[in-house]
Amino acid sequence: QVQLVESGGGLVQAGGSLRLSCAASGSTRGINVVGWYRQPPGKQRELVSTITSGGRTNYADSVKGRFTISRDAANNLVYLQMNSLEPEDTAIYLCYTKTFWLSEYWGQGTQVTVSS
Repeated sequence: QVQLVESGGGLVQAGGSLRLSCAASGSTRGINVVGWYRQPPGKQRELVSTITSGGRTNYADSVKGRFTISRDAANNLVYLQMNSLEPEDTAIYLCYTKTFWLSEYWGQGTQVTVSS
């Protein structure tokens, strides 16, 4: 089992920045992919960004050039630096991980609200 705890959400004006953090605990040795999804109000959950154990990153087109994912594997942390935030980025942001054995885990989420 892997437990994920997010932090860093909040309210920010359009054009501002936030950095989300996710701390993993438990059976972390098997973690392969870590990343972030988000669920905007009234919409389905969508991919934001992921990073593999080898450092390969993936971003949704809507956040490319604005968001940066990074990983501190030694301390089981993953970060999402979000710049040039837009009202459309308002959502609950959820930390996600997939192990080498294809087990998936989710955090509880952190709210990000961008005001216009």
